[in-house]
Amino acid sequence: MQATGKVGLFGAAGAAGQSIAAALNEAGRDYRVVGRTREPLEKAFGHDPHAEIVTWNPDDPASIRAAAAGLQTVIYLVGVPYDQFAKHPPLVERTLAGVKAAGVERFILIGTVYPYGRARINPVSEGHPREPHTFKGQMRLAQENLVLAAHGQNGLSTLVLRLPDFYGPCIERSLLNGVFDGAATGKRAQVVGPVDVPHEFIYLPDVGPVVETLTRTPEVYGRWWHLAGTGTITQREVARQAYTLAGREPKLIVAGKSMLRVLGLFNPLMRELVEMNYLMTEPLVLDDSALTRLIGPIAKTSYEEGIRHSFDAARAAASARHAK
Repeated sequence: MQATGKVGLFGAAGAAGQSIAAALNEAGRDYRVVGRTREPLEKAFGHDPHAEIVTWNPDDPASIRAAAAGLQTVIYLVGVPYDQFAKHPPLVERTLAGVKAAGVERFILIGTVYPYGRARINPVSEGHPREPHTFKGQMRLAQENLVLAAHGQNGLSTLVLRLPDFYGPCIERSLLNGVFDGAATGKRAQVVGPVDVPHEFIYLPDVGPVVETLTRTPEVYGRWWHLAGTGTITQREVARQAYTLAGREPKLIVAGKSMLRVLGLFNPLMRELVEMNYLMTEPLVLDDSALTRLIGPIAKTSYEEGIRHSFDAARAAASARHAK
């Protein structure tokens, strides 16, 4: 592994960006956080002397170039509303043009399992066909194809790191966040069913150190890699452990595919979840042995420990709300 220059996190204010920033801070490395508005960036990173805060307009090529100027590596975490996935390919295409013009050397896309479609075999290795049957999967596939096609252009090296669903302390966009909030407050937890099918989750704070390693490992570029969790667990078991920590019996409201369709008549997000519900009914489990062979053992938090940390954070947040 070689020493590397400054890293920029585009779309930094989300949970994944904060995990990667924490790893860069731990390594004593300066980094840039880039987002559309300054306030959430200040809130998340203003305390860190290693962090440089920059705003951008991803619709403006000059703004993209300015945000990327002086960076060696860009880590792309830019999200779009769940009902606007068609924005993913043009957004990454504009960003790639800007980072190439700025002379960036490395580009990492944090990706998902959506481009695979249904798992033909588990666990899924990097050789599995990418044949998405959903619109969201097709948009994610187009996005990562643009990233991979840019490898070798204008001195740019690219890679895609594919993650399963994630969870962790106070991560609102996690499928499991409602379980931890429910356990902490004694309320019913709203979850997307089915809840008894094994599912893979990754503890998001484990992701940052791996990405930090990839930024200084030149031989990983030019392809996609998997980063897996620690096996599978059912949502019911997560709820059992979380509510046990609270000294309570689990209380769940489960929204299956039929209920999601009904809720989708009134809630656009619920409507969008129907298309991806196959991932809840048909497990897709990632195999990350290829990455492990290249960079060595990867530290992973057990479900038991991750659930405890997530519950503790939810309880602290609930206490803080109550104290106001």
